[in-house]
Amino acid sequence: MNIKISESLKHFNYLQSELDAVYHEASLKLGMSDSSMIILYTLCNEGGSCLLNDICILTCLSKQTINSSIRKMEAEEILYLKASDGKRKLVCLTEKGKQLSEKTVAKIVDIENRIFDSWSAEAKQQYFGAIQNYVAAFKEELKNL
Repeated sequence: MNIKISESLKHFNYLQSELDAVYHEASLKLGMSDSSMIILYTLCNEGGSCLLNDICILTCLSKQTINSSIRKMEAEEILYLKASDGKRKLVCLTEKGKQLSEKTVAKIVDIENRIFDSWSAEAKQQYFGAIQNYVAAFKEELKNL
């Protein structure tokens, strides 16, 4: 095999894996599956409701995983589906889902906000700028793939 992976790429991949592991640990500590947590987080991030298709796009989870998690969360009365325009479905938090969000997602968001609040404006600008540049460059390179 002749695949050259630079030290920078190895470090980047390691950090992405570490971040995934931290969020996995958070989900476990809060008694939730990773998929349920990310769906709940996404719904909170979107104001309590979101189109089902947008959840697929925003979470990068497979449709099968999302549908399974949503069915389970619907059975637990955490969320419900309602028709939107056409065949599209809107996923909405129930009152129970909002309360669960306060016990789970709110804790994660609080941690994340504290971390970002501890950074200087320059550090945040550098971090977000670097990620934006990476994503833009990756998208551009994918055009040639």
